[in-house]
Amino acid sequence: MSTAKTTAPAPAIVIDEATERGVQHLIDKAAPLLQGQRFDNVIDLLSLLSDAVDMSDDAMIQKLMKVYEEGVGAAWTLGNAARYAGAQAAHTPPPSLLGLVRAAGDEDVRRGLHFAIRFLGVLGRQMKDDGAA
Repeated sequence: MSTAKTTAPAPAIVIDEATERGVQHLIDKAAPLLQGQRFDNVIDLLSLLSDAVDMSDDAMIQKLMKVYEEGVGAAWTLGNAARYAGAQAAHTPPPSLLGLVRAAGDEDVRRGLHFAIRFLGVLGRQMKDDGAA
């Protein structure tokens, strides 16, 4: 009694010439990735993306959307302020030193200067901390 299985020959796959050229081009492009084992990085990235999709829930999406909206809002505010200040500065002569002191009498100017000074203080502290590390 013979235990060997007989299998039917695999059907021939018929593809057109353009598809064959496309597949060959894809193989040629993927060859360096496969040979250098860099394709593993692509697989790892896809796995990481899959895990992120699996772990994401409504609360996480809401948090990400809030961060996105705040970032876009901050960029929009900075862009508008820079355009407005640039347009005003283009149409007025540079102020004298006394004119700058007078401008500091405006509450909005003082608020902006206070923000800039605090911002620069944080940058300076981070630069000091980075230098100590």
